[in-house]
Amino acid sequence: MKGSAMLAVQACTLALAVLLATPGVAQERALSQDGQNFIMQRMERHNIQAFDRQAHRPMSHSRVCSTAAEEGMASCHAHVVHDETGRPFATTGPSGYSPADLRSAYSITGNGQSSTIIAIVDANGYPNAESDLATYRAQFGLPACTTANGCFKKVNQNGVQGNYPRTNTGWSQETALDLDMASAMCPNCSILLVEANNASLANLGAAVNRAAAMGAHVISNSYGGGEAGTQNTEQLYNYAGIAVTASSGDGGFGVEFPASSPHVTAVGGTSLKRAAGTTRGFTETAWSGAGSGCSTVYAKPTWQKDTGCAKRTVADVSAVADPNTGVAVFGPSGRGNRSAWLVFGGTSVSAPLIAGIYGVNDTAVNHGGDPYRHTANLHDVTSGTNGQCTVSYLCTAVAGFDGPTGLGTPNGAAAFGF
Repeated sequence: MKGSAMLAVQACTLALAVLLATPGVAQERALSQDGQNFIMQRMERHNIQAFDRQAHRPMSHSRVCSTAAEEGMASCHAHVVHDETGRPFATTGPSGYSPADLRSAYSITGNGQSSTIIAIVDANGYPNAESDLATYRAQFGLPACTTANGCFKKVNQNGVQGNYPRTNTGWSQETALDLDMASAMCPNCSILLVEANNASLANLGAAVNRAAAMGAHVISNSYGGGEAGTQNTEQLYNYAGIAVTASSGDGGFGVEFPASSPHVTAVGGTSLKRAAGTTRGFTETAWSGAGSGCSTVYAKPTWQKDTGCAKRTVADVSAVADPNTGVAVFGPSGRGNRSAWLVFGGTSVSAPLIAGIYGVNDTAVNHGGDPYRHTANLHDVTSGTNGQCTVSYLCTAVAGFDGPTGLGTPNGAAAFGF
């Protein structure tokens, strides 16, 4: 190779390395062979085709929102499965876990009631939120949830139906995921979508406060940022009697806010696989991307008794989050204004899923403390890791409480309320 060509290759290689190491740039992670097979087998079983004829086999996944590079900003925790070209693997029908799959895995039999309001808080606007949600619910036989029948309501962070913030595809995909997971677990619950002006923790916190003021019984948050400087924002996640869920993160061992707030239920992540011949029919291990660890800012709540963290320990509970065992979502495909069926993972799956289960229970809550009183109603996750740490249970699933999966995953709805 000539010298000038060699220099060009070296320059491109260096630029790519810098790009992948730069905060704010989504980094792809390869799907496992099992993950690829999981999606392709479901497509074959239900005669599902790729959305675009030129689409290739699913090969990787990456986060849909850029990382929060600045103090006081948040990033969503959704990961979308890609094909070999790097585009979201969009299909004509659902190829991830369905509501029936998820309800079976977590033994959820109740459907909730319309008087229970689950609030979804996300940043930026999502013009097709209601229509995309309608497609998801119709596909799986869930009751219609529309503005017209009073089930669905979308507002900006000031509580106004209109004057919504500008659209962001990544955050719209996150919102689609949140709406679908809450619907899957609590199909009869009403849904309030509150769109924050942008991804600042201050505006997201204001949107949480708006949701509480508008009567939400449960508030789901699938995002996080650094803990530094969040003390004034933390009060916006503290509501007696309202369940507030927060995803633990998608970068492995490490802590983010608002999951580190002592007033929320911090939700970690697992890999959920079918297990033929077992009573449950599923098995779970800790997902390698789930966040966990010790807060450096917030005090340990009274219900946490572990000794590895002097302050708040993340997480409290968990649910499926691994994109290799991802969930079906209908949302923005990233191809103009078109929506399609996608496969998602991340603790952005588990946080609204747990919020939906709180909605099914629909009883008074004591911040994130209720699961600690109902450990018999949780599946203990005892294997898997999300990184390296000094105190092993903070990054490795063990019998009882641990960082990546908390106390475990739902076994019915009883752990999520009095």
